[in-house]
Amino acid sequence: MSGKLIIIPTPIGNLDDITLRALEILKTADAILCEDTRHSSKLLKHHGIENKLMPFHQHNEHKALESTLNRINTGDVLALISDAGTPGISDPGFMLVRGAIAADLEVEVLPGPTAHITALVGSGLPSEKYVYLGFPPQKKGRQTFWKSLSEQDFTMVIYESPHRILKALNEAKEVLGIERLGCVARELSKIHETYHRGKLHELAEACEQTPFKGEIVLILEGKAHFEKRQKA
Repeated sequence: MSGKLIIIPTPIGNLDDITLRALEILKTADAILCEDTRHSSKLLKHHGIENKLMPFHQHNEHKALESTLNRINTGDVLALISDAGTPGISDPGFMLVRGAIAADLEVEVLPGPTAHITALVGSGLPSEKYVYLGFPPQKKGRQTFWKSLSEQDFTMVIYESPHRILKALNEAKEVLGIERLGCVARELSKIHETYHRGKLHELAEACEQTPFKGEIVLILEGKAHFEKRQKA
């Protein structure tokens, strides 16, 4: 009898932002695959759960893939979590899901926290259509990445590190224009949760004066909405 791979979103900050169904599976799964066992053990401890944690991250994903699929195929129910949010969204998981599907194994995905959706809704920018872009390239291809956004009509959602957010705001300002609207959402669901909203030049100036810290999502106004505002 085949087992199952279950993808479980975990809190992006507040450890209580997790579903009852997710907690039950974390209790009963044969093992839990996670990015960082030390980080994930805090979540389990917070909810009084004892279960086996197994490292599954970007550095061992290729190596661990075959043995993980073999375990599922022989009947194990394995849960996959990341440090925060939904596995496979800028986190390890895609390769395992693809491998399980190719091996005709059952894959179940639970709904739950995702930082970019939370930030998008809280930004106040149009959310009926948007483009999720993950992290910009750190070096090679970064200039091309920003130029490709100049004609994007829909709201753009980007992840960026606190070390590069000022650079990203200046790059966005240069390509999209200083009057384009944006939002920097940081430390979502945590005690220092903050939404910085405004024009790109205002956001860049604010970040330069007081550097933005923590986990960051950058939301950028699309061309269509910008042009509509200009005509209003």
